[in-house]
Amino acid sequence: MKPHVELYPHSVLEAQVGAIVNAANSSLLGGGGVDGAIHRAAGPELLVACRKLHGCQTGEAKWTPAYLLTNSDGIIHTVGPIYHGTKDDEELLIACYRHSLDLAAQHGCFSVAFPGISTGVYGYPLSKAVIVSYNAVITWLKEHPENPINVYFCCFKDSEYQCYRNYIEGVKANGD
Repeated sequence: MKPHVELYPHSVLEAQVGAIVNAANSSLLGGGGVDGAIHRAAGPELLVACRKLHGCQTGEAKWTPAYLLTNSDGIIHTVGPIYHGTKDDEELLIACYRHSLDLAAQHGCFSVAFPGISTGVYGYPLSKAVIVSYNAVITWLKEHPENPINVYFCCFKDSEYQCYRNYIEGVKANGD
């Protein structure tokens, strides 16, 4: 089975996958944006489980069951960097994707859906985040052929979809 990477023009809450990724804050106790939406949809048991995880460091990832979410088996919570325009930002964002895929593989997932990590209130420029996230996922998949995970980049906004599409088409046109 060969993995594929696809754009999904919807929220992670709509993706039928083994795990969805939550762009969480370091407390893991819910927040705004996709984090708040996931917590509301998964129900109060998610908050109880997240309290037991005692937070999460930037670039790391932690797993919980999906609880009331019926479209996935688990939720991978990862904390993206607050953008400052440094090399550390890129390395931490790469770590979010790598650690999330590591957890998906550990839990036997054949598919995972990512939102735009750090592209909301954390201020990571979308065009830069697209390059980092796509390349991190492709690199992970090449390094782990024993884990053929299908990856979906969920693009809730049309601007996200267009940015990913333009970058991926450019990569393919260059033969990469």
